[in-house]
Amino acid sequence: MMDSSSHDGELIRASLDVPEQFAVVFERHYPAIDRYCVRRIGLDGHDVSSSTFVTAFRIRDRFDPTRANAAPWLYGIAGNGLRHHRRSELRRLRAYERVEPGAVSSFDIDDRIDAGAVGARLARGLRTLPTRDRDALLLFAWADLSYEQIADALVIPIGTVRSRISRARIRLRNALGEVAGFHGDAPSTVPLRGDDQ
Repeated sequence: MMDSSSHDGELIRASLDVPEQFAVVFERHYPAIDRYCVRRIGLDGHDVSSSTFVTAFRIRDRFDPTRANAAPWLYGIAGNGLRHHRRSELRRLRAYERVEPGAVSSFDIDDRIDAGAVGARLARGLRTLPTRDRDALLLFAWADLSYEQIADALVIPIGTVRSRISRARIRLRNALGEVAGFHGDAPSTVPLRGDDQ
């Protein structure tokens, strides 16, 4: 029996003989995959994240056991499931565009005003991105995957990941315009997550 310190590839390989070993992979990755799916499409995301692991278990013999981290593979499976919910995602983004900022306390007034001003434009910008660009960007910004992991999850070259994320950032910066200190004409002013990789 393997323990929880084993890497994902070892656990998945072991689960071919002892299916219970896959439970460690599930416990390790389910919370992050579920958060990502729910963030993308709302409560239906729970169904997508659950089916992600059902599918992963069913096709686990295809996973390369030399790979230490199954997250990119799992996000790729989740992405396939999310494709069936594109309309839900677009409806969710349209709803974000219409949401008015809530009541503001004096403690957080600056942050709330900034978030309220940017939120609708950001949602509109995300909604209007081509699906492939939005997928790459959100795997980077929301799932915290590296460019290499995104390439693995989407089964595309890393250069394609870089160009998709770059295009998406430019379009979002333009959508944000002059709101809350963002400048559409100055692409370097709005990091979406840390430094570029």
